[in-house]
Order: sequence, then C-alpha cells, then structure tokens
Amino acid sequence: MRPLRTLRLALCAFVIGHSSLVILRAAQLDLSTATIADLQAAMAGGALTSEKLVSLYLARIAAYDQAGPKLNTVITLNAKALETARALDAERRAGKVRGPLHGIVVLAKDVFDTADLPTTGGFLPMATSQPSRDAFIIERLRAAGAIVLAKLNMSDWYGVAPRGASTLKGQVLSPYNLAKFPGSSSSGTGASMAAWFGTVGLGSDTGGSITIPTAQNNLAGFSTTHGLVSRTGQMWSSPRQENGGPMGRSVYDCAAVLNVIAGYDAADLATEACVGRMPDRPYTSFVTPDGLKGARIGVLREMVRTGPGHAEGVALFEQAVADAKKAGALIIDPVRTGLDLVQFQADAAASSFEVVAAINKYLAALPPTAPIRTVDEMVVKGGKLTKPGIVSAAKETTPLERSPGLIAAYRQQDAMRTALNELMDRLQLDALILPFRTFRVDDVGGDARSTQSPDTRNTLSSYTGLPTIVVPGGFFPADGMPFGVQFLGRAWSEPTLIKLASGYEATTHHRRAPALTPALPGETIKY
Repeated sequence: MRPLRTLRLALCAFVIGHSSLVILRAAQLDLSTATIADLQAAMAGGALTSEKLVSLYLARIAAYDQAGPKLNTVITLNAKALETARALDAERRAGKVRGPLHGIVVLAKDVFDTADLPTTGGFLPMATSQPSRDAFIIERLRAAGAIVLAKLNMSDWYGVAPRGASTLKGQVLSPYNLAKFPGSSSSGTGASMAAWFGTVGLGSDTGGSITIPTAQNNLAGFSTTHGLVSRTGQMWSSPRQENGGPMGRSVYDCAAVLNVIAGYDAADLATEACVGRMPDRPYTSFVTPDGLKGARIGVLREMVRTGPGHAEGVALFEQAVADAKKAGALIIDPVRTGLDLVQFQADAAASSFEVVAAINKYLAALPPTAPIRTVDEMVVKGGKLTKPGIVSAAKETTPLERSPGLIAAYRQQDAMRTALNELMDRLQLDALILPFRTFRVDDVGGDARSTQSPDTRNTLSSYTGLPTIVVPGGFFPADGMPFGVQFLGRAWSEPTLIKLASGYEATTHHRRAPALTPALPGETIKY
C-alpha cells in the first residue's frame, strides 16, 4: 500500500538493564493531504474524532463556500452531521469500528437520493423534492460508517443554466482560478474536494461528468466499468451511459470508497455483469508506489490533439509519458485503433434519445409528495427553466428500440469499445494513457469549446463503458488551471488501473492545494 502522508518520527527505543522505555512516536496530520488511512490512524490514536473532523470541514465550508472566494459548492448541509459523528465516536469507544470509512466525511453531488435531505438535481422546481430512501450507494456508505455532510451544487440536471451552474444555487467557481470553468456536471464535487470541504466526494457521469471536474480540480477520480456501481436512487439521463463514482484527493481514497459502493444490486440489472468479475481482495490493496514498474502502456495518439491552443497541454502530456517511463513503465508509442475516435466520440451520445425514459424512471420512484413525478409535469411546472432538449425529447413518439438515432449511437459506442479492446489485446497492453484535454480551459460563461465539446476533451470511458482513472498531471502555465492524465483499460480492470494510477501519483506528486482556500487554524494535528 502507498505510504501514508504522515510524518512519523521514532523518538527513542532502547533497553537499559531489565527496564525498557516505551517506544514514543510522534505524528502530524495535515487535513489538506490526509488520506482516509491517515484519518483512521489519528482516530485510532485518540488524536482525532469524527465530531472534530466534521467540525473542521464545516469551518472550511463557512470560510470559503459563501464567504471568501464564494465557491458556491453546497446546496444543502446535513444539520445532523455532528450528531451522527458523535454516535460513530461512541461506537468507536465501545470497540466497534465498522471499517475504513467509519466516521469519514462524504460529500455527494445532488443527484444521489438521501432519505434525510432533499435531492434536487440543482433544479429550482425540485427544491423540496424529498426521497423516501437512500440511493443504493448512499445506503452502503452509511452502513460502512460514512457521514454524508452535504449535497452539492452542479450543472443543472433538468434546467437551463450556465455550465457548472444550477437554477437553484447558481454558478460553482474554481478554487484554482475564480475566472475559469470548474468542470461539469459534477462541478460542486470537483471544487469542494479541491478545497477539502470533505474527505471524499461522489460524482456522476453521463458524458464526462466525473472526468471533467476531476481533471480541472487537480483530483483523482474513477469512472468505472459500467455495471460495477449501481445507479438505483440516482438521477440519470442514459441507462446505457450513466455511472456514479468517487472523486477525491488521492487514488487511495477513491479506492477505499469503491470497496464499499461496488457490487451487485438486484434493482439495477446492469450490475449483474460484475458478478464473478470483481477482485477477491479490497481495491485499496492494489495501491502501490511501484505500480508503473514493468507495466505495458500504450500512448493513444488518436486522442492527443495538436495545433493552435493545444501546445501547453501537449507539453504536459509528453512530460507525463516521460514520467511514466522513468517510473518503470514500458511505453509503446504510438498506438492507434484506426478509427477517427474524436468523431466517433462526438456521434456516440445516447443520452439525448434515452433522457425522457430515464427521467421518468427516476421520478416514478419518488414518493407522492414529490413536486414533480413525470417529464410532462416537469415541462409544465418548469416552463422556460426546463431544458429544451428535454422538452423536444418528450414530444418524440418513436419507440426507443426503433429510434434511428439511438441505434446509431449504440453502434458507435460498440465500435469504439471493440477497437480499443482489440488494440490492447493485440499489443498486450495493461492500459492506455491519454490526456483528459490539451486545450486550455475557458472562462466561466465563455466559449464551451475547450471544455465541453467532444472534439477537445477525451471521454471515451463514458461512451464505451470501459473504466478510466484520472489523476493530476500538472498545471497549465498560462492560467494555473490543473491538467489531468487518464489511464483507460479493459472492462473490470480497475485493480490494474488503480495500480498504475497510484504509481504515477506517487512518482509525480502533482497534487497541490489551491491558494484561494488556505488551511485554517486547527487543521494540523500533532500526536
């Protein structure tokens, strides 16, 4: 396992005659860099409690979310978070620790149902929508001892709003540069995790909504094999593409969350595919600083853009490839599928055809008290706030199984997935390496080309169902915004990708806290 980010000093240990001195150990925990393992070590050592941890995060939210830089990442705070933390602390004192997530703080994009907090999708007409039960993965996290501290702002799921903004809460801002786009649609998760408002976050992905804010907030993030993580109790736009997954400040933390949320759910039949394909040991066990040694990695040149506007990003990516090679990877460069992957990616979106069926499926599971229960109601009650794409899709009468557009999108997805798998098999590759984007991010409210258009970003995972892990890869010199590197693999290859990504992370150390949200008093704990 990757070494803990904790300074440990052996002060003295020796034996004199028949008397021995106790081994004294000093440790220092820094909240901005502490992993889940570090936090658990501090709790086990009596230097930290869950109540104290929640209080530290609440102080950061108070200082930086609606004050200071006003990142605007939180829609709803859990008023009972401290109470829950105290109960978990009592369990720990009684000798009951549920596992690595006991007392750890989770922040959730506001698309995941929570029985104790509204789930809005950022849509103003659904501000009071209260689910009757937790989403499948929220239920699992709570059973493992995690504390849901807040529901997060996002790109509006149903309404007309700027990128990374919602009709309910407004614009999320980047803690690295307030003028720059923080990534969508899990914008609140990305910005809040970068500013360490919680230990780990949950994002969701239809067409890059985990990978975009992960890359643009200097985070690690997993978009896993489709079918590994249940979508039950989650807002979605595409049964074919929708995915939920962890976003955090380290590969280890994301793997620790995946340990809990991955697995079979009878209510989401897509998860049947994970049976017999998951590792027989925890995902965290694959985290290692030597993860790149001996790995065969192909450089997917078809997804490395060149030309005006891409020079900074290409240079960062070339350095990433060189760093992987220096860390012991065997680099095969270039590797190509022979397809125009950029265009295939642009033509592969199934969500615009599936969106009405997907929304109706989610809304139908809400209690009778919900303000909106069908897309037809959404169109009426939302009025001009409702996305035109939803309104137009609601008028479509062609059955999905006969929809020419959906059939074509599925074919594009299948062709890309087959080509990528054949490429990895033919060259016996462990994974492919590619940049998330090479075009510098644009301003908030500016041209969407550099962050949203499929011709400038790499979101193959969303359309193929193949897993990818994004990790920090440096910063663009001109605007200080983060650059992300991704490792893409075969279906069910999460253990391999965790190994590779953690090896790259440990070798490069690109994670850097944003200057706009500095540490507050009490966030360094010595024990």
